[in-house]
Amino acid sequence: MMLTVARSIGSLSTRAPRGRVFPVEPAAWLESVRTRGAAANYQGMDGRAAEVLSTHATAHPLSDGALERALRERREFVERAFDDIEPTIERLAHEAIHERGYGKAFEAIASRWGVDLRASASGGALPTFHWARPLPWGEVYAHCVLATFAQLARELKSPAGLADVDGEPAEVVVKRFGFHAIDITPCADGRLAGLTEHILRIPPSVITARRSYAGAMFDVDEAIAAFRAVEVERLRQALANGAAPASTRFLKVGAYHFSGSQPRHEGCAAHGSDDHRAMRALLERLEALRGAIESLHDTRIAILLVGVDTDDDSIRVHVPDAQGMVSIERYVSSADLRHVTRPLPREAGKLLIRDRVAACAGTSVDDRATEGMRWLCGYLLKNNIGQIEAVHQAFGGRYPDLGHAERLIVAGDPIDEVQLRNLAFQTQFSTLEEGARDIQVGIGLLGHSHAARGLAVPVLATARFDARLPGARERAAERALRHAAAIGERHANASGPSLVVRAATVDGEGRIEFVTPASLRGLEGSVNQGHHA
Repeated sequence: MMLTVARSIGSLSTRAPRGRVFPVEPAAWLESVRTRGAAANYQGMDGRAAEVLSTHATAHPLSDGALERALRERREFVERAFDDIEPTIERLAHEAIHERGYGKAFEAIASRWGVDLRASASGGALPTFHWARPLPWGEVYAHCVLATFAQLARELKSPAGLADVDGEPAEVVVKRFGFHAIDITPCADGRLAGLTEHILRIPPSVITARRSYAGAMFDVDEAIAAFRAVEVERLRQALANGAAPASTRFLKVGAYHFSGSQPRHEGCAAHGSDDHRAMRALLERLEALRGAIESLHDTRIAILLVGVDTDDDSIRVHVPDAQGMVSIERYVSSADLRHVTRPLPREAGKLLIRDRVAACAGTSVDDRATEGMRWLCGYLLKNNIGQIEAVHQAFGGRYPDLGHAERLIVAGDPIDEVQLRNLAFQTQFSTLEEGARDIQVGIGLLGHSHAARGLAVPVLATARFDARLPGARERAAERALRHAAAIGERHANASGPSLVVRAATVDGEGRIEFVTPASLRGLEGSVNQGHHA
C-alpha cells in the first residue's frame, strides 16, 4: 500500500525528479505545529514553577544549557506533530458524519498532511471512498502518521550543539580518541529510537552506520561487509590525497536495554525480558565480529557494550580492560555519576568520570594505551547525564510510558533524521526473509495497542540509494515497493482486528520520497501492490 501525497500550500517546485519519484512537500500542519513552539512549554504552570523547572534542566554542571533547550524543543515539536493526528482525525470524522459530507474532511487532510484521499484510484494506496460505506478512518490515521514522519525527516536537522565537544568538532575529538568510524547497533525497540541523538548525543558526522535489530542481534556477515566498505573508502580517500591513513580503529557499539523498575516485564522482548541474556547474547555477537575481522583481515577492531535503562534513559558503559576485553559484570553507571558529580564544578566532574572509568578498566588514569577508549566512554557518560537531567525535568525522573507506545514501524534501511523515544519500531534488513522475525515482533507490538483504538498499524518500507550511481533511485524504489507489498501480504492478519497500512519511500539526496508502482515506469506489472492488508 503506497501513500499518495498531494501538493500543499506554498511555493512548490513543479519538477518531479525524472518524472518517477514524487517528493513530499512541506504541508500546512508543519507551520501550525511550529508556531506553537516554545510558547507551549510548561503550559498550565504558574510562572515561578515554570521558571524553576526550566532552570533545573541546566542545573547540573555537566549539562549544556543551550543543547538541553534545543533537544527539549525538538522533542516537544515532534511529540505535538504526532499527538495532534488522532484527535484531529476523530474530529473530522465526526464532522463528516454529522454534516453528511466528506468534502471538508478531505480538504483538511490534504492541506494539513498532504494526504489526498480522492486519489486512491490511481495508486491503490488509500482507503477507497464510496458513499454506501463509511470511510475507514483508522487507515486514514495511519497514512497521516506516515506522511508526518516523512515530513519531519525532510525538515529536521540535528541540533547544532551536538556537533561540538568543548568547542571542537566532534569528529576531530573522536579521531583523537583513536576511532575513525563508529558503527552502532541498538535493539529495534522503539524506546531506543532516540539513542544516538538524545541518549548518547553523538552527532551524525561521527556515526558511519546505525542499524537496528530485535535484541540488537545483528548479522555478523553484514557487519563485516559494513566494515569493509568503511575501510575501502578510507583507503581510497588516503590514496587520492597521497597520505597514509591515520592509526585509528573501527569501533562497533552494541546497545541493549533493560527496565530498572520492572526488569521482568519491560525489558527486551526479544530476550524474554532477561537482562543477563540480552547482555550475554549481544556481547557474544560483538566478540564474534571482532574475531571474524581479525581472522579475515589481520586487524583488530574495538568493541563496546552499552546498556540503556528505558525508565529514564540512563546508561551503563561496559568499559573494556587493558586488553580490550568487555565483561557484562563490569560497567560504569551514568545514574550513579549524575549524583556524585552534581556538587562539583564542571571540570572536576569530568575528572571524576575519568577516574571512575579508569578504575572500571583496571588501569591508571594516565595509561596511554587505553586512554582513547576510556575518554570515549567518559564522553558518552558525560553526555548522558544531560539526558537524565532532561527526563527528570520533563517527567519527574521516569517516563510515564514504561512500555511500548510506538507510532509506526520503519523497515528496511534506517531513517535517523527523526529520533524520539517510542516513536518508531525500527528494524533494518536487506531482504524481507532476513527481517521477517523483527517485522513480526514490531507488528505484534503495535497491533496490540492500535487495534484497541481501532487504528491501523503504519509500516514504512525504506530504501536508500547513492545518487551518484545511474539507476540507483529506480533500483531502490523497486526494493522498497517489493518490501512494502510483501509485508502487506505476509502480515495481512498479524495485528488482529487492526489493519496493516504500508508505504514505500526512497532516500538518496537527503530527502524522503514516497514511491508507488505507478510512479515507476515498467513496474506496474512486476510489483503487485494490491489493496489494504
